[in-house]
Amino acid sequence: MSVYPAPLEHLIQNLSRLPGIGQKSAARVALHILRSPKDLAENLAKSLVDVKEKIRLCSVCFNFTDKDPCAICEDESRANGVLCIVEGPGDQLALEESGAFKGKYHVLHGVLSPLDGVGPEDLKIGELMGRLGREAIQEVILATNPTTEGEATVSFLTKLLSEKGIRISRIALGIPMGGDLKYMDSMTLRHALKSRTLLLP
Repeated sequence: MSVYPAPLEHLIQNLSRLPGIGQKSAARVALHILRSPKDLAENLAKSLVDVKEKIRLCSVCFNFTDKDPCAICEDESRANGVLCIVEGPGDQLALEESGAFKGKYHVLHGVLSPLDGVGPEDLKIGELMGRLGREAIQEVILATNPTTEGEATVSFLTKLLSEKGIRISRIALGIPMGGDLKYMDSMTLRHALKSRTLLLP
């Protein structure tokens, strides 16, 4: 038998289904909502419904958007011939927040993972090839995560794109700013050495 009244227990159970929120965190959030003015709960409920009803995939880059095409795809100042390919919308958002990239994006919505039954047809690779036929793309930056699946996706895309006569680059992988070599794993160190930058010829 729960120590909470049924409506509160139901809210806690639903919140604890979200990633990164355990039972205790869910209870804290639920109690905060309960103690807050009613308009917080109403606005939160409206936001949740709006997200489900209004957010969709951009028909060009396949990022989340509330209008189609999205603001980045519509921005002519970003049509510089450089296309950055990422695994998911979260990766695109991280790059965009850095302010370091001023081209356009293509979101794959996953990586190749034969063990999980994810093949090229399950990703937005066909749509990518269609874009390359329509848009004046001169360089593709592969920005998948440095996992086994991410590397397999890079290898597959490199082979596929090599026939298009487009410059292909990969984001540098290795030691993070403020990192300490003695605490790095061997794969990170291997990538860091392979991605080293020439300072003097």
